[in-house]
Amino acid sequence: MWLQLKMYLVMGAFFAIIYSLIVAAGTYMGFGVGNFMFYGILATVMMLVQYMIGPKIVDWSMRVHYVTEQEEPELHRMVAELSRKAGIPKPRIGISKIAVPNAFAFGRWTKDARVCITEQIRNLLTKEELKAVLGHEISHVKHKDVLIITLISIVPTIAWYMAWNFMFSRDREGNSNFAIGIAAFGIYFLTNLLVLYASRIREYAADQGSVKLGNRPSVMASALFKLVYGSARVPKATLKQTEGMKAFFANDPSRAMRELRELKELDVDGSGSIDDSELMRVRTKKVKVSGADKFMEMMSTHPNMVKRVQALSKLN
Repeated sequence: MWLQLKMYLVMGAFFAIIYSLIVAAGTYMGFGVGNFMFYGILATVMMLVQYMIGPKIVDWSMRVHYVTEQEEPELHRMVAELSRKAGIPKPRIGISKIAVPNAFAFGRWTKDARVCITEQIRNLLTKEELKAVLGHEISHVKHKDVLIITLISIVPTIAWYMAWNFMFSRDREGNSNFAIGIAAFGIYFLTNLLVLYASRIREYAADQGSVKLGNRPSVMASALFKLVYGSARVPKATLKQTEGMKAFFANDPSRAMRELRELKELDVDGSGSIDDSELMRVRTKKVKVSGADKFMEMMSTHPNMVKRVQALSKLN
């Protein structure tokens, strides 16, 4: 409930920023509202086009092959069960051929949703852990995450175009609009941080959603630990190929090496997984995050993994 409230507050902040941009444009430039409307329409059209053709782009870039129930009966059974519990239509199920162990969900709306896993993930996770990760992805679909992120992403896009326009233009009296351009850049930076913040909220919410669908918190934590471990073993050149799509993944593969060092401390018995007792220790543990890690998290689509595991420990 609190995570959903945070998301609504972020969306409210974006509407406030949009209103402020319109007022500022109208107050300081006689023709500013027209300019604002032009960039607003341009950004909206671009987002709508991206929203409509996005699934095809993901299909192509992730090399997704959709599988039938006859081809993958167990995978279909898991997704069907989780979808029924979530109260949503069963998404299309695909397998991605990219060489990174992970899972992702995407689609334009609930009935168009697709849930995919990579080929490597099944060699890494137990069936119970895979089901927990699928529950995480099903929760993304239920929460309509893609639509929300697409909508709020319009604001920084508008600010970006306004910034570049006003940096090198003059008003009707011949005065430079440089200061307005700098202010628009500031708004772009701020709103982009808010988009990233909203993305991190949705990851916490999806973890929580997986638990609500019947998956144990320790199993979800263990699955995340193994995904980090698996990503850390992937060559950097391969990781770079998925850089533009990492926001879709259950974890951020580009941060895997750093996160693995932190997570190893939680695996007390060295088993390569996180059990119930180890997760309970995290519950009372004071998580220390360095300044560099805080900055990296602020600029990332995913939360710090140790903080994420601790959040799961509180769901026990």
